[in-house]
Amino acid sequence: MTARTHDLGAITALGLVVLLINLQSISLATAIISVFANLIGGIAPDIDQPTAPLWRNLPVGKYIGKIFDRLLGGHRFLTHSILGLIILGYLIHLLLVFLKPVLGSVNTGYVWWAFIIGMLSHLILDTLTKEGVPWFLPIPYKFGFPPLKKWRITTGKWVETWVVFPILLVINGFWYSEHYQKILFILHNRIL
Repeated sequence: MTARTHDLGAITALGLVVLLINLQSISLATAIISVFANLIGGIAPDIDQPTAPLWRNLPVGKYIGKIFDRLLGGHRFLTHSILGLIILGYLIHLLLVFLKPVLGSVNTGYVWWAFIIGMLSHLILDTLTKEGVPWFLPIPYKFGFPPLKKWRITTGKWVETWVVFPILLVINGFWYSEHYQKILFILHNRIL
C-alpha cells in the first residue's frame, strides 16, 4: 500500500478503537500527540525500505535508508512481523519514558497505544497486497489475504486507489459523523 493509504488506514483504525472502548476523557495535548504517533506507527514498518518517504525527506536519508534496509533484512521482513511490532513497540516505549519529563501531562500510555494501532493497521493493509507479510517471523512465510495471490491488491494500482482508499474514506466519514458527540464529550471533559 502507498503511504497515503497507510495514513488513512491508521487514522481509521485509531478512530474505531477509541470510539469502541469506553474512553472517558483525554487531554487535547494527548489527543494531538496520539494522532501524530498513530500516523508515525502507520508508516513505521516501511523504515526497512530505502525509498520510504521518511528517508526521501532527510538530506542523507538515501544512505541511512540503505543501512536500515540491510540491518532489518530488506523490505517486508522484520518490521512487517509480530516480532518487529514487539521490538518497535518496546523502542517507542523507551523513547516515551525518556520524553516523559518534557511531555508533562500527556498520557504516554495513550500515545504508545496509538503508535501500536497505527503499526498494526500497516501490517493488516499490507497483508491484503500480493507480497503479503511475514507475520510469524522467524518463520519466513509471507501471509496474504485472500489466500490466492491473484485476488490480492497490487500496491499503487487502481484497486488501491479507486476501491480501498474510497472505502476507508467512507468508513471514516460515517464513523466520525456517527460518533461526533462522543468525540466532543471525550475532548470537552478535560481539555488541556
